[in-house]
Amino acid sequence: MKYIVCEQPEQFELLEKPSPKATEGEALLRITRVGICGTDLHAYAGNQAFFSYPRILGHELSAEVMEIGDNPQGISAGDRVIIMPYLSCGTCVACRHGKTNCCSNIRVLGVHTDGGMQEVISVPNAILIPAGKLSHDEIAIVEPLAIGAHAIRRADLKSGETIVVVGCGPIGIGLMALAKIVGCTVIAMDTNPDRLAFVKEKIGVDHAINVLDEPVEAVAKITDGDLATAVFDATGNKRALESGTDYMSHGGRYVLVGLSKGDLTFAHPKIHAKETTLMCSRNATFDDFQWVKDTLEGGKFPTEAFITHRVPFTEMIASFDSWLKPETGVIKAIVEW
Repeated sequence: MKYIVCEQPEQFELLEKPSPKATEGEALLRITRVGICGTDLHAYAGNQAFFSYPRILGHELSAEVMEIGDNPQGISAGDRVIIMPYLSCGTCVACRHGKTNCCSNIRVLGVHTDGGMQEVISVPNAILIPAGKLSHDEIAIVEPLAIGAHAIRRADLKSGETIVVVGCGPIGIGLMALAKIVGCTVIAMDTNPDRLAFVKEKIGVDHAINVLDEPVEAVAKITDGDLATAVFDATGNKRALESGTDYMSHGGRYVLVGLSKGDLTFAHPKIHAKETTLMCSRNATFDDFQWVKDTLEGGKFPTEAFITHRVPFTEMIASFDSWLKPETGVIKAIVEW
C-alpha cells in the first residue's frame, strides 16, 4: 500500500509498504479522508511540540471498516467510522478520573505514533465511534470540532455569555460555531480580514475584530465596559497567548486551546486583580465527539464552506506548501481517496 511520511521538517516522501494486519481487539480500516490541521502544518515546518521524525501524519480521519471482531459499539465490516485518535493508557491518574484526553502516557495518531496518511491502518476497536448518517467529509472534521467542544465544556459556557475567541483557524472557527449553538454572543479576533469576513458570513459570529485595531477598546465598547466572561486562545502564538486576559472581565476564565512551544509570561497583579481562572484545554473526550456528531447530523455546521481545499492522496505533497500560506484562503484542506 502507499503511504506518505514526513521524514524530517519540510520533507515528505510517497512510499510503499505491506498492508497491516489487524490483531485481536483491533480493526483494519480503509482511510477515505484526512484533514490537514495546524499540528500537521507545524510538524512539517519543524515547530510542533511533542513531535519526532520520521512520522506518518494524519489524525483527522474518515474511514471504512475492512475487518473487525466483536465490539461493544456494534460496528461491522463496511461501516463508516469516526476515529478518536488519542491512545490513552487507561490506568494513570488522569484516566482513572475520566480525563483520558490528557493521559500521562497519551499517544496521538500522527503525532506520537504513525497516523492516517496511508491507505490502510489498524487501530484499537476502543477508539472507534459509529459514524451514523455522517458523510466522509463530515467524519473527517469531527476531531477538530471536538477540540472546540472540549474547550467549551472546560469553560462551562452558559447561554447569554459574551466570549472572545482569538484565532480564526479551523479550531477557532469550530469553537465559535459551537459557542453560538450554546447561545453565546461571540466576538472573533484575528489579523486576517478575509478570515474575519468568513466567520461573520459563514459562521454567524456577532462581532469580528482585527487584533491590529485597538481590540481591547473594541471589546469594551461591545460589552459596555464589562469585557468578555470567557476568552479562548486558538492561535498558539506567544504574543496572542500572553495578551488574551486583556479581553477578559473580572471573574472571567481564560482558556488556552492553542499550544506554544515556549514559556509564557503574565503580569501577576493584572491576572490576580481579575481573579483569573486560567485553564488549558487538550484534545477531547468521547462525550465531546458525540456532541459534535449530533451537531453535524442536525445540519448545524457549514461543512461545505469549512472545507475550502481538497486534493487526491497522490497530489498531497505537491499541494502542502501552499496550505502554509494564508493568501491561498485555506481554512480546512482535505486529502481524499
